[in-house]
Amino acid sequence: MSKYLIVGLGNSGNEYANTRHNIGFDVINAFVQKHGASLRVDRLAYVAEVKWKGRQLTCICPTTFMNLSGKAFRYWMDKEKVPLENTLTIVDDIALPLDKLRLRASGTHAGHNGLKDIQTMLGTDKYPKLRFGIGNNYSKGMQVDFVLSKWLKNEVPTVQLKIQKCVEVIESFVTAGIEHTMNEVNKLSIQA
Repeated sequence: MSKYLIVGLGNSGNEYANTRHNIGFDVINAFVQKHGASLRVDRLAYVAEVKWKGRQLTCICPTTFMNLSGKAFRYWMDKEKVPLENTLTIVDDIALPLDKLRLRASGTHAGHNGLKDIQTMLGTDKYPKLRFGIGNNYSKGMQVDFVLSKWLKNEVPTVQLKIQKCVEVIESFVTAGIEHTMNEVNKLSIQA
């Protein structure tokens, strides 16, 4: 049975729920719910196992806070013996507009602290990432406030559609592979 590690980045705690920076948690929650599993508190993360189409997916939302995401990523990858290319990290991205998703087999952290910590822990940036565009509608010096803010009411329908699309991306990633999935998702414009 092929094994996968699906990592949604975010911060634990009610004050961070439904913020732009926690979109990775929201995608993991939607995926786990769709597949009839539930997250439990475990070492360094909320964790759920999903068995689907002959694949074993370990889904995690690190409880280490964003800037220390690499610790949880590394622990669960090693514990479950998942090859690096069978990992998928879901993360918010201010460089992408709200209607975009971007899937890549590798690539730099681009200043994202969660990805930066994973890259440091792994010693490489060659691991798959699904970047969820959150836009960049903030004033100079207000980036932190923006990423930690809740979605605007008019953004929520698009965000919900994109979360559902991310669930499909995870399914395609583990069944059809990254190349096919990249060709499908990277050209999309998703708007409610």
